[in-house]
Amino acid sequence: MYFICGLVILFVVAQSVFFLLRAVRRAKALHIDTGVIRRTISASALFTIAPALAILIGVISLSQFLGLPLPWLRLSVLGALTYELPAAQSAASAMNVTSTSTLVTDPKVFSAIAWVMTVGILSGIIVVLFGLKKIENGLDRIREKDARKSALLMDSLFLGMICAFTGLLFADIKKGLPGFIPIAVALVSMILMAFCGLLIRKCHVKWLEQYALPFCMLGGMLAAIPLTTLMGGAL
Repeated sequence: MYFICGLVILFVVAQSVFFLLRAVRRAKALHIDTGVIRRTISASALFTIAPALAILIGVISLSQFLGLPLPWLRLSVLGALTYELPAAQSAASAMNVTSTSTLVTDPKVFSAIAWVMTVGILSGIIVVLFGLKKIENGLDRIREKDARKSALLMDSLFLGMICAFTGLLFADIKKGLPGFIPIAVALVSMILMAFCGLLIRKCHVKWLEQYALPFCMLGGMLAAIPLTTLMGGAL
């Protein structure tokens, strides 16, 4: 599996290098200064560090459940922890696997989880491939008629997505105090994000905009250790 996943990721990296070289060649053809090209590449590379940290955290989180190759492939090429983990948990639950902290060793369970994670995310790709133009045209018409309603619609869609994932926090509250651990961890992350927002807006720490998400994720994960101990959960 390491070999197969490595080949896929190598192909994606090769694509990135290919388009990078084409972009540099095109920039030179437009007589853009070499210094500007280098600064643009350096700035872009720097800004990828923050998303990469979030992806690394996701790979580590899933690796204890699914091993390293599959999460490495999923989160390096296509997928996000907000989708991959719930999809894996749902598939595991359907196969009567309740713990996501122990490595899956049953080939049937692993195969089912991999298929659910893979097929489930294809809907977004298909919708974008065949319906993006129509969706964009519809949103443009709404924006032209009433910009306020257009903004409200987009905010509502975003909040609906957030609410769908927020429901997972309350999945185990019937188990007593340990069931509230995810809620406590989420509150810690919210407080950290609010603090980062204050630093960005009030103190003008602009560089933090790119690193707020991974910082808050790391803070939530670190807070989960003492919170789990205090609230009687299992590490």
